[in-house]
Amino acid sequence: MTPYLKATLGIGLRDRCNCYVWAFRDSPLDLGMLKAANEAVVVTGEESTRIISMEDALAKSIGTDGVRPCQVVLPSHVTPRLDVSRLLLIYLADRFLFDSIFVRRKNLHVAHTTDHYAAKLLMMPMRDATISGPALRDAHRRLCPYILGVETCPIDHVQSHQTDSYRISHEKEILILPLMRSGEPMALRVNDAMPLAMLLHATNPSDIQPKHIFNCNTILLVDSVVSSGKLILHFVRHIRHIYAIIRIVVITGVI
Repeated sequence: MTPYLKATLGIGLRDRCNCYVWAFRDSPLDLGMLKAANEAVVVTGEESTRIISMEDALAKSIGTDGVRPCQVVLPSHVTPRLDVSRLLLIYLADRFLFDSIFVRRKNLHVAHTTDHYAAKLLMMPMRDATISGPALRDAHRRLCPYILGVETCPIDHVQSHQTDSYRISHEKEILILPLMRSGEPMALRVNDAMPLAMLLHATNPSDIQPKHIFNCNTILLVDSVVSSGKLILHFVRHIRHIYAIIRIVVITGVI
């Protein structure tokens, strides 16, 4: 995603959607989004992994470009950026911060599964540089049910009665779209995990026609790597032009 697109996203949410925008970012490329947000938070990580140019960019922007961010350190023991009097230090565990973010959404339920054991086990094979080929494709396949959720369906039990089983939610109404050649191996594995879903090869957004999606409720855009996001954006815009309210899920291994 380009710096311009990030800033435009923040402005659009703030001005057109009337949202109160919080932006959590860590790169000089994100300064436009931080400036556009109502509340800007700089994420400060380990010193060895920080983007060095962020220090100078922040020093020049604070108070001059309308950017008045605070910072959060992750993990909590790392040294803050700059001077904490200029870049105020806040804590994610602070209940006041949480309430400030979600004050307009009293009935909002936040589901965070990153620390669940199942999520960790599913994620790690896709990050392990020693895993490739068939083993990596299997990791992609195993991830899909976890992402999309399941629904109950009746099956014949071995003891001659019916019982409940599980399958991917609305599997017959899912369309899988591999993007470019690089997305095909992952898309095929996704299709293995949900054999009732449709698979459509599309080289260009224009290859997707109304007849392909009108009976669907979810489209999976599958690509092994998403860099700038331009290709994804072209496909999303085309799909939204045909069917504005359809759910679109992007599945990728690397962003």
